[in-house]
Amino acid sequence: MLLSAARLVREATAQGITLATAESCTGGMVAAAITDVPGSSVPFLAGYVTYSNAAKRVTLGVPAALLDQFGAVSEPVAAAMATGARAASGALVAVSTTGIAGPGGSEFKPEGRVCFGLATPAGVETETIDFGALGRDRVRAAARDHALALLLRAVGA
Repeated sequence: MLLSAARLVREATAQGITLATAESCTGGMVAAAITDVPGSSVPFLAGYVTYSNAAKRVTLGVPAALLDQFGAVSEPVAAAMATGARAASGALVAVSTTGIAGPGGSEFKPEGRVCFGLATPAGVETETIDFGALGRDRVRAAARDHALALLLRAVGA
C-alpha cells in the first residue's frame, strides 16, 4: 500500500496530474495513504469523507434521486461522488469509494461490497467488487488499496 501510494505521488507529480478522493466506507483511508507520502501536497488537492447521504448531497452534489433510487452503495452514486469530488476540488482525477464494510449487509448488498468511481477528463467509470465478509478492517484496507490501484492506472503507472 505504501509503495503504491508513493508511486502514485511520484507519477502524478511527474505528469502534472492532480488528484482528489471522495470516500464513504474507507473514511479517509485513501487520502491518508496518499498524504502519508512526502511531496503529496503537489498532486493531491482534496479529500472528502462523505459518510452520510446528506454529506454526499451537500458536499459532492450527489442527486437525492440517485440515492433514493439506487442507495448509497451503488455504481451510480460512486460515479456521482467521483464526479463531484473532481468538480469541487478542480482535480484532474478523482476516485470514490462507497460500500458496506461490515458488520452487516443484506441479501441485495452484502457485507464486503464496495462500489468505486473514477472520474477523469475522459469521463467516469465505475466498478463493484465483492471482497466478502472479511471483517470491517480488512474490507476497508482492500477498498483503500483498490482505490489506489485505480488512481495508479489513471495516471498511467
